Amino acid sequence: MLTRVMVPVLLIASLSGCQSSAAVPDSPAAPGQKEQAVNPANEASQATAPSAQFQSFEQWRDAFRQEALAAGISENTLQRAFDGVRFSSRVIELDGAQPEFVRPIWEYLDGAVSDSRVSLGRSKLADNNAAARSAEAEYGVPAEVVTAIWGIESSFGQNFGDFSTLDALATLAYEGRRRDWAHDELLAALKIIQAGDISPERMKGSWAGAMGHTQFIPSSFVTYAKDGDGDGHRDIWGSIPDVYASTANYLHQAGWRQGEPWGIEVKLPQGFDYSQTELSTRHSAQEWASLGVTALNGGRLPAFTEASVITPGGAQGPAFLVGPNFRAILRYNNATSYGLAVATLSDRIAGRPGVQGSWPRNEKPLSRSQIQEMQARLGALGYEVGTPDGILGPNTRKGLRAWQRDQGLVPDGFATLGVLERMNR
Repeated sequence: MLTRVMVPVLLIASLSGCQSSAAVPDSPAAPGQKEQAVNPANEASQATAPSAQFQSFEQWRDAFRQEALAAGISENTLQRAFDGVRFSSRVIELDGAQPEFVRPIWEYLDGAVSDSRVSLGRSKLADNNAAARSAEAEYGVPAEVVTAIWGIESSFGQNFGDFSTLDALATLAYEGRRRDWAHDELLAALKIIQAGDISPERMKGSWAGAMGHTQFIPSSFVTYAKDGDGDGHRDIWGSIPDVYASTANYLHQAGWRQGEPWGIEVKLPQGFDYSQTELSTRHSAQEWASLGVTALNGGRLPAFTEASVITPGGAQGPAFLVGPNFRAILRYNNATSYGLAVATLSDRIAGRPGVQGSWPRNEKPLSRSQIQEMQARLGALGYEVGTPDGILGPNTRKGLRAWQRDQGLVPDGFATLGVLERMNR
């Protein structure tokens, strides 16, 4: 990993509050549904009302223009790229959307790793094999992993958004939930244009500022984008060699370990302590083996020095032992569901099997309001879960596991409608 904290390429996990333990957004490839959307994780939300010192968007734009000049953006760049930016009410509408119902992880993976996407991914990799293998040789990231990210982020370029990045970021900087973040990303976008990598008209992407085939936010583009085709420009909108090189470089800088797998599907022993199924819990593969964790296919566990066991479908679903490369994928989008989608799609593109275990498809995940109800109920029963917020984070799973343990249930922290109904009884 980098020595500094990396900003996720996408804002999806942070804007949307996507939680991998039970449910995920309808489509990670649809920029309009990314609440985080490729934005900075762990940044506190800001008020959505326009900043008090500006009575209009035009006043804000004039003030930002002066800041941009002071930051080194030229008058010519501002005239070409900024002076005509427009406020978008649609961007604000999408920024404020909080879907009540989300799809369970197995339905998300059904779409993200569908047979048609696998087939198209293999075709795209074959069509761009020279560029893909060149990036793999330089950065050590397998070509099928980058291809999988490309497929999930934009359906191989079929859907990377048609919002003007400049309009979207200007709107969010004026009235969005993360004004400070959008302000800085807008400056980065102007620097990209000033450097000559892309014209203002071609800088298109999601409503949240994610751009191009693999949905980089501007600051990530500035830091990690690469010129893969040697034409002197970094173009993740029109140059597939640049897309492969840039995305591989991002994962390389995120700590990808060449020659290691992302992880492996495993079998857990009876009586396994499910409180350890958090990404924050890390042991060597040897330690996990001593606890009874075995490879589902009967082979040996990867020789990870630091690995985590995750069970995103609870005790009834498949289990995975994941290592540093899985965590590198999460730096792209910090949702376990996303990481599994990239990992398993890359496996299938490469001809390896996907998920073998069965998901608990009969279980009904909770809506956001039901999660809040469960959190409030757990708190009232004396289990520490924090303020009810409708998000299934580590504290909520910890409290739920404690309640399950006290009820004589398998303490897997998997929140379902059946769990909530029993809790209310």
